[in-house]
Amino acid sequence: MPANDLPAKTKPDTDNNDDPSIVESTLDKLFADIDWQAPWLSHIAQLNYLSTTIEHLSNTSCQVDSMGTPKAVGSTPDVVGAVLKAAMERQATALEQPLPQTKPAGDNKPQTLQFVSQNALPDGEAYEYFIGTSGHIPTRDNLHDLFNGSIWLTFPKTKAMLNYYHMLEIAKQGVSERRGRVRDTITVFDENGAVLVTSDVSIGEALVSFDWQASLVKPRAKWDNPARPNTSAQAAVYIFGHALLEQLIQPRKPLCAHSIVIHVSQEFFTLSLAERMSYLDDKVAKYMDTLLSNDDVKPRQLAPLPILGVPHFWAANAVTEFYDDSYVFRSGRRQKPSK
Repeated sequence: MPANDLPAKTKPDTDNNDDPSIVESTLDKLFADIDWQAPWLSHIAQLNYLSTTIEHLSNTSCQVDSMGTPKAVGSTPDVVGAVLKAAMERQATALEQPLPQTKPAGDNKPQTLQFVSQNALPDGEAYEYFIGTSGHIPTRDNLHDLFNGSIWLTFPKTKAMLNYYHMLEIAKQGVSERRGRVRDTITVFDENGAVLVTSDVSIGEALVSFDWQASLVKPRAKWDNPARPNTSAQAAVYIFGHALLEQLIQPRKPLCAHSIVIHVSQEFFTLSLAERMSYLDDKVAKYMDTLLSNDDVKPRQLAPLPILGVPHFWAANAVTEFYDDSYVFRSGRRQKPSK
């Protein structure tokens, strides 16, 4: 990564202003099960605001004023959409940037993204088409949509790129139960994806080759620890798949991500987390643009990654015997994806 490719320095993150000034709670107790300190959530944009607000709303059934003081009222729906909308606006204000937009496909114009109620989605209209033509992201009050929204906050350009390719395929084929290889690949990455970022080419090559020892075990000292980011680190994983984040509320060793490898220079790891994610959003969007434009694209081009095997993601993997489980860390070989 050349120096002039680095993102501009951002202002201090106002995400620490944890003001849960949001609407009434209708969130069930499942939201209280989220461990917001989990290492795989550390990269999520507006994490402090989301965690403080969701924790408050999942433990109360009340409205809070601008100072966070509860007010006794009844419940209303669409809480998650309102929380995400507020988080997106806070982020734009902190960065002094406009709200993110869709990538237009066909005759559509760029649309400013915003979270809306699931009820806004017209009957019979494809979810992705609605987002592409209106910029409105239908959101339900469930964990799946909370994590989907958190990825829109963190990777807005990449999510818009994926939606763009959905739109292209819908224009070609219409909407049917069979999505085709492009939309299947998008869906697998969107729901279950992860991004390995590394300045050590051998780590990425080993991961793609199912060489868990050379990718996860032997170079453990090179892996970044989300709890204590290290400027000399050479590898890190950031989860993209919102369904995977939902499953990780109850971590299980067999959980497997479908990953891509992004190569960077060592300078990447000297950036703040917010700067890393901004840079990475650009890189992943370009990577997916290239991948999805290929006629032979298929989900198998995404490399399996047992997610709890990522160094520092799970305490048990500090012991090398953790990786001896052949049911989880399977052998296999595949052709290295072009990059």
